[in-house]
Amino acid sequence: MRLAAALSHRADLATRADALAQRAIRAAVTQEGTTPVDDPTALVAEHDAVLAELEQLVVRINLTNAATDVDGVPLTAALARRDTLRRRHRTLTSLADASTPFADRMRGAELRLLPTSDVASLRSAADDTAKALRELDLRIQEVNWSTELR
Repeated sequence: MRLAAALSHRADLATRADALAQRAIRAAVTQEGTTPVDDPTALVAEHDAVLAELEQLVVRINLTNAATDVDGVPLTAALARRDTLRRRHRTLTSLADASTPFADRMRGAELRLLPTSDVASLRSAADDTAKALRELDLRIQEVNWSTELR
């Protein structure tokens, strides 16, 4: 199995575990004289089986990530860099958006809001960060599709 397929399967298992947990919780009580649609005990047993499979898969994914390089950098470091770039891009974009004053004054006597940051520089830095993020994400995806799961 390729790493990318394992990542997709991990997401599916996590979604399945969450759905089973919600079904068990909804079936925890029932009105007197009615039968619940689901058996919470059976759902918990199925939930545990899904979690066991998920745990084994996550271990294999983590071992594969630790042993795989992206352009000479460990995949785990590339993943951390990608997360950092995402956060930086989100912050720069939010700051640029917040620094763009609205022209919603009704009268000239009202206060005028001025940006405290250079919006053009922020947008340029956000664009550069987005480009670096796209390039790194592409390399990570290429490695994910070419790497066999351990």
